[in-house]
This record gives sequence, structure tokens and C-alpha cells, in this order.
Amino acid sequence: MPPSEYRSLSLWHDTLDEDLTPRPTLPGDTDVDVAVIGAGYTGLWTAYHLAVADPSLRVVVIDKEIAGYGASGRNGGWCSALFPTSLRRMAVDRGREGAVRLQRVLIETVPEVGRVAAAEGIDCHFDQGGSLSVARNPAQLERIRTQLADHAAWGFGADDHRLLGATEVQQIAAVDGAIGGLWTPHCAAIHPARLVRGLARAVERRGVTIHEQTAATDVHSRHVVTRHGTIRAEHIVLATEGYTATVAGRRRSLAPVYSLMTATEPLPDEVWDQIGLRDRATFADNRHLVIYGQRTRDGRIAFGGRGAPYHYASKVSPAYERDERVHATLRRVLVDLFPVLRDVRFTHSWGGNLGVPRDWYPAVRHDRRTGLAFAGGYVGDGVATSALAGRTLAAMIRDDDPADLASLPWAGRTSRPWEPEPLRWLGVNAVTALMGAADRSERRSGRPSKAAAAFWSAIGQ
Repeated sequence: MPPSEYRSLSLWHDTLDEDLTPRPTLPGDTDVDVAVIGAGYTGLWTAYHLAVADPSLRVVVIDKEIAGYGASGRNGGWCSALFPTSLRRMAVDRGREGAVRLQRVLIETVPEVGRVAAAEGIDCHFDQGGSLSVARNPAQLERIRTQLADHAAWGFGADDHRLLGATEVQQIAAVDGAIGGLWTPHCAAIHPARLVRGLARAVERRGVTIHEQTAATDVHSRHVVTRHGTIRAEHIVLATEGYTATVAGRRRSLAPVYSLMTATEPLPDEVWDQIGLRDRATFADNRHLVIYGQRTRDGRIAFGGRGAPYHYASKVSPAYERDERVHATLRRVLVDLFPVLRDVRFTHSWGGNLGVPRDWYPAVRHDRRTGLAFAGGYVGDGVATSALAGRTLAAMIRDDDPADLASLPWAGRTSRPWEPEPLRWLGVNAVTALMGAADRSERRSGRPSKAAAAFWSAIGQ
């Protein structure tokens, strides 16, 4: 991609106050201690924690495009303690204590991201204003009550999640038709591209080298092949998330699923007086086909959701990042949530892919025998999760883990591969269709969808 086009990737790239000219490519064959493939959150957090722990380590990060090109620069900007795998499912692997501990560590990671950003001078617009999931029909409210009871059964109380009545919801955000909601303080709104680009500068200040427009064409134990040269390394970190399927031999590891976003123009104060979100709480409603939004520091609403199709053979392409049908639906849903927006102008539409494991269970692992490491499969909940993954990978690589992060339920595991085509295409798109149908059914009937519940039960969630 020509450098001039990087700014058009998303609202977040377009509002960066920096030059996006790529860093130099790999100059030729090189020997390092750690090679990281992918200059997104996972790769850069890993490099950061390695460099902080041991400045003598030779660490190089490569990216096919530029730092923050993928999901790390384009996401919804929720730095949350959400994790796509249920506590019940995690407890099957490592027991109740392990499941609860992982959730607690993720909760602690949210403000930690803000502290590191502040310490490194990264102005990523970090505001921990919490998160609001709104119920707009009885089915959504019933599922919120079930979620709250489930949280309580695992020892998470009112300081972690709180049921809100309709009036309390309106005090946070004037969502049309709200009958209740679920509130958690464990979420911050951020400018995602500012965070990832700031992390890139932070690791460079600590001696890490980043080579952009340097694609890995082959990855094996102890070496990474690129068309610019071969990197020989004791440890190799695959931090490619939604692009993992493009790496040789890994097409069925993660399904690249697209999530699309749109953004309004900056809104006047009188409109914000009607909407609320004064503390920049992130917001969604409790539908199955996920939506997500935030109030940006410059006074816009950035809003996204699922619904774009999975593409045959795990193909990824810039052509899939804009889909007028899905973007029109997102604009319509946002106006439905906040009717005051009916006449506002939408200035940006974009999208990107995220990585989905076969069992919706992220993983972080390192094989000391081969030197190969991996973290990912965040299913869209990757901002704080990738920060924890980077810290965990650094501890694994250095074999120095005082916090015992390697004992957490997601550590050392591998999900079963996705089915070969055409079963993969049929399955992933069937799930999207199922969730959309479940939402329509719940709006009509007011009763939770049995089909959606059966799906989550079938995959162990």
C-alpha cells in the first residue's frame, strides 16, 4: 500500500498527528534473540516487556505494512476486561481458581494499560469511564439478569457488575427504549491507533528495531524468511491475529472475521447534552450480533458491529473492509439507539478482520524446544487481552515468571483447527445468520432465543 493511503484506513489513522511514512524494510539477513511477526498490540507489548525486563536482548519486529495497520489500529477502542471464553469453560481446564484469577488479572490489566501509556508519554485518549450494556427488550434484560447472577456465582460483586434500571441507564446514556442495563467499571475508551503507534515508538526508544513493509513469507523454528532477507532468532513470536490464516501452514488456525465501523462528525454540545456519555463510557445493547460504540475525545461517536460475511478460504482483502450494506445497517442502528442523530453527517466508514479460534478460546503459548510462540484469537476483545498476552509471552520467553502467568487457563493451549472448506465457510456464516435471526426473534417475542443458547452450549460456553 502506498504510504499516502495509510491515513484512509480508518477514523483513527485519519486523526493521527504523525507521519505514516513506513520505517525501513529489513536490510538483509540478520541474527537476533527474538523476532516478532506483526507490529500490532500483541507483538509490540511482547517487545515492550522483553525490552523492559532485559535491555540487552536483541529484538526485531517486522510487519507486512506499518505498525498498527491491522486490528490494533482500527478497532472500537474498548480497553476492557471482556474475555470471549466463559469462566465455566476455563474452569474445565484449570479449575475455578484459575478461571477467576484470569478474569481478575484482566481487570487489573485495564488500568495498567493506561498507566504504561502515561509513563511512556502515549496520549491514547485513555478514559476509564466504564461500559454500559443496555437492554431494550425483555429478552435482553433477562439475559442481563442471568449474566449478573453468573458473575455473582463466581465471586464478582457490585464493584464489578451492577444491574441498572431504566432511569439509571438514562443518566449514563439516553438510549431510546432502554428498560435496564448492566454496568461495569472495568473498561476504558481509547484512541486505538494512538496507542499502537505510541507503543511502536516506546519499544524503539528501548532498543527494539522495527522493519515495516517486510512480510514474512515462511516461518520455521529459529528462522523467518522474508523477501528482504532471513531473520535467525532463538525465539519467534507469531503475532498476526486476523492475518494468521495468511501465514503458510496456518490457514485453519484462526478464521478471519470482519467487523466494520462508522463514525459521525464531531457533535455540538447541545446534542451531547441529549445523549450523555459524559465520562466516555463505552456502550452496546445486549444483542447477539455484537455492536459497540464510544464517544471520542474530539466529540464524535465511533460505532461498529458484526454482520459482514466470512470470505471463502479465509481470504482477507482491503476490498472487504467497506461494505455499504453493513455500514448502512450500522448507521441505522446507531440512529435507532440515539434518534437525535438522525440528521448528523457520518464522515468515516472502515473495517478490519479479527481472529476467531474454532472454540472461541484465545491462547498464549511458547514452545521452548522450537522457539516458536503465539498469542491471539481474541474474537474482538483484544486491547487489554493482548497487553496481558505480551506480558505473558515475555515471561515465557525469558523463563522468568514471578507472577505465574503461565499457569493461567489460556496459557499453553491450542484450539482444534477449523474445518476445511466449504465447511468452514458454511459454518462461520451460519453463525452470523443465526445470531441475526436470534436478535430478530427476541425483538418480536421478548423471549431469549433458544437457538442462540444452544449454539453457545454446543461450543462449551
